[in-house]
Amino acid sequence: MPENPRNPVPARSLRLGVAGPVGTGKSSLIALLCRELAGSLRIGVVTNDIYTDEDARFLRSAGVLDPERIRAVETGACPHTAIRDDVTANLLAVEDLEADFDPLDLVLVESGGDNLTATFSPALVDAQVFVLDVAGGGDVARKGGPGIARADLLVLNKTDLAPHVGVDVPQMLADARAARGERPVVALSRLDRASVEQLTGWLAGVLAEFRAGRHEARDPGPMAPHSHADGTVHAHEHAHEHDGEHAHALP
Repeated sequence: MPENPRNPVPARSLRLGVAGPVGTGKSSLIALLCRELAGSLRIGVVTNDIYTDEDARFLRSAGVLDPERIRAVETGACPHTAIRDDVTANLLAVEDLEADFDPLDLVLVESGGDNLTATFSPALVDAQVFVLDVAGGGDVARKGGPGIARADLLVLNKTDLAPHVGVDVPQMLADARAARGERPVVALSRLDRASVEQLTGWLAGVLAEFRAGRHEARDPGPMAPHSHADGTVHAHEHAHEHDGEHAHALP
């Protein structure tokens, strides 16, 4: 049941978006964060699917949170639209969670699987994580896009699979860092405790900045520099003059 249904002004949680292509492990990453942090943080989750509530059902069945704290949005259209162009359904779902379980520390908003251009509107989330996985190919981090280049955190997921798919994780990590400059990257495996602690440590830093009133939501902006098969590199002007600032370092 809702914890504090009478509070007319619910506390504002940190809202963290999780985006990335289909199959990169967004739902599993959210489940991991819930398992790691539910003992110390009050968490809610909003998932996005086009016509189903598949991701929400996965998380509920995993037992990572009270099922009532996991809400599903069926976008009925391109996943990108619901997290960037018209965020109304997601924003209402987040606000309902905050009202029903006031106070929440963190609401995780999972995008439906989308392509490398997917980013959240800063009107919906305060920070965003972009997820790639090694099974998608070691060259993906070089392909660019605003999520890879400018999300608050880039996660290279499922690194334990690298030996089975022939991916050089150090090279993929180097490519990701070259694409992102000073912005943080985590090479993650749920089987590697150090990488899990990197992820949760980064989130703890963002949450501390948010609570102190120092965190500023940043729009990843237009298309990031990207390359083509012929070696041509295209760079696009970015709207934010101080785009490198406010990056949260990894522990």
